[in-house]
Amino acid sequence: MPKITVLPHPEVCPEGAVIENAPQGESICRILLDNHIEIEHACELSCACTTCHVIVREGFDSLPEATDTEEDYLDRAWGLTPVSRLSCQARVSDEDLVVELPKYSINHAKENH
Repeated sequence: MPKITVLPHPEVCPEGAVIENAPQGESICRILLDNHIEIEHACELSCACTTCHVIVREGFDSLPEATDTEEDYLDRAWGLTPVSRLSCQARVSDEDLVVELPKYSINHAKENH
């Protein structure tokens, strides 16, 4: 099973994290949440916002291609890069991933999930 390395984020994951044995086929967002990394996810993982935007620094090419809907939402994400994905839609494959959580999101009011 692959591992997900989360780079340090000042609010969400100050020390960074390594998630061993990430289940293949599961979304990056669900895996992070299941491992107590409280990434924003205002639309409850339904691909209807951009709050779970992540930058996949390593392993990007192992992820299934983004759908047109995901691409449309990504266009609205703060700090978009060529290796950006909505973590609710990016499903883990067989390669290790290194994920960066952007410093900001377009969510003006954080919710307690």
